[in-house]
Amino acid sequence: MPIRPLSETMVNQIAAGEVIERPASVVKELVENALDAGASRIDIATAGGGLNLIRVTDDGSGIPEAELPLAVARHCTSKLTDDINEIRALGFRGEALPSIGSVARLTIRSRTPSAGNGAEIVVDGGRVASVRPAAANIGTLVEVRDLFFATPARLKFMKGERAESTAISDTVRRIAIAFPHVRFSLSGPDRGTIDLPPSGEGIEGRLNRISQVLGREFAENSLPVDALRESVRLEGYISIPAYSRANALQQFAYVNGRPVRDKLIAGALRAGFADVLPRDRHPVTALFLTLDPALVDVNVHPAKSDVRFRDPGLVRGLIVGAIRETLARSGIRAATSGAEAMMSAFRTEGVSPGGASTWPRADASRDFGWSGRSVQPSFGPPGGFGEAMQAAFETARSTDVRAGTIEPAGDLLDRDLGAARAQVHENYIVAQTRDSLIIVDQHAAHERLVYEELKNALATRDMPAQMLLVPEIVDLGEDDSERIARHADTLRRFGLSVERFGPGAIAVRETPAMLGEVDAGQLIRDLADEIGENDTTETLTRRLDAIAATMACHGSVRSGRKLRPEEMNALLRQMEATPGSGTCNHGRPTYIELKLADIERLFGRR
Repeated sequence: MPIRPLSETMVNQIAAGEVIERPASVVKELVENALDAGASRIDIATAGGGLNLIRVTDDGSGIPEAELPLAVARHCTSKLTDDINEIRALGFRGEALPSIGSVARLTIRSRTPSAGNGAEIVVDGGRVASVRPAAANIGTLVEVRDLFFATPARLKFMKGERAESTAISDTVRRIAIAFPHVRFSLSGPDRGTIDLPPSGEGIEGRLNRISQVLGREFAENSLPVDALRESVRLEGYISIPAYSRANALQQFAYVNGRPVRDKLIAGALRAGFADVLPRDRHPVTALFLTLDPALVDVNVHPAKSDVRFRDPGLVRGLIVGAIRETLARSGIRAATSGAEAMMSAFRTEGVSPGGASTWPRADASRDFGWSGRSVQPSFGPPGGFGEAMQAAFETARSTDVRAGTIEPAGDLLDRDLGAARAQVHENYIVAQTRDSLIIVDQHAAHERLVYEELKNALATRDMPAQMLLVPEIVDLGEDDSERIARHADTLRRFGLSVERFGPGAIAVRETPAMLGEVDAGQLIRDLADEIGENDTTETLTRRLDAIAATMACHGSVRSGRKLRPEEMNALLRQMEATPGSGTCNHGRPTYIELKLADIERLFGRR
């Protein structure tokens, strides 16, 4: 078959296959165009999961009538200077509108502030009609109907209407977080209405917008992040370790205001929370990186969802360091979700969700059989504290109440974890503050304390090494061998002694004693992969941390051990002084705090 040029329609359809993956991709491109136009309000309406209709209306600067044909032509844009390194807008390729028009029925109606009337242009499956006058408000309305009608094979790969609607909602929320001063609304017959009013400027406005998207619970369980390294600034919020999710869907990252899903940032988040969360739990985050556009390449993916940093090590180190520093200085905090779960556990059928009792009020003039005699109560809580719940409060067999016989000093009640009052089931310490009740898992808490001590030991002195009787030779590629040799001094601090052994090979002479018997070959290969991807020796650090975590688990206070009051209080004070002690090494909470107001609601006092 001879070489021939492709038609303009075919070129646009190929571009659409890269840029327009699904209806959510169309919404993303159109909303980004509205933001680049300076819109303060963006209204999105969809039908049929976006396949039947997508309409985006904004109050931005609009498109002049004479430029409408250029707006639907490929590689025409107003957002890019002659310097490709100076990309400060969300869009810049000039491909979105012509790509959409090649696979759908596209209508653009726009009016600039200086124009007396609006204008409209229609693109139907790649066929561009002439511009005509139209009634329009200041701003732009873009309507997309029958998406992929011109490429019906693409429709076979679409998911159900509900799934596509959910993807659109996620896209709008993800963008909205970065622009708290803009009002976003999303509506249509295929969804409930989402309305995100402007939340203001600055740090407070950003947190309010994040709370609109993620819920007020996140604001109550988050920590602010603010760090600067060289010319890269990191701001935003991270959840406390006790507040985590089973997946990473609630992790939002932005580079110069652009929502991204970047592997480097995701890996840095895992590393930053490695000591406080297990691998199957994920933090909730909203992080904003700001840097010179010349230091980041956003032109590496058609949908602009991936970026490439000029100095990835700098960015990764900034994120990891900022997260660890934030967690270290945050002190000890329990997730509010723990108290809510505890409240739910104590609620019975006789208590309404709001905490108000639904039982009939007692009449002092009547005897309802609650005197302890063998009389069936006339009424009462249908569920009540049954035998299973009563068992938890049988002090004779299961509770050490010696701590409760000592009146705690007033200053202890003002501490974060208060004063120990009792030990329940020989594993849970009950403490009291001025305005709350705290329950501590003694084994989980002490496990974290021992683990932190072991980690500090690893960081402050070289690890003991065990010499191999016969050095193990590991064959690697030349590049991997060079990477390992370049980090030899760092590896020696961890007890791993390596040296070059001819081209493409590494000789391992010593391994960390803490690891015991180890597959040196596999360890070196894992380290080479880690260094190749991140230029760090984190694999070895993770292995040593895992050993330290196991040792901490076996060396901590075991469940079933009775503690004296002074031991309980000593444990509480150590927890207050230890960063990350709100969770154990496995990511479980070490304590739960129940405010006095919550307790009063349980008893119908509020």
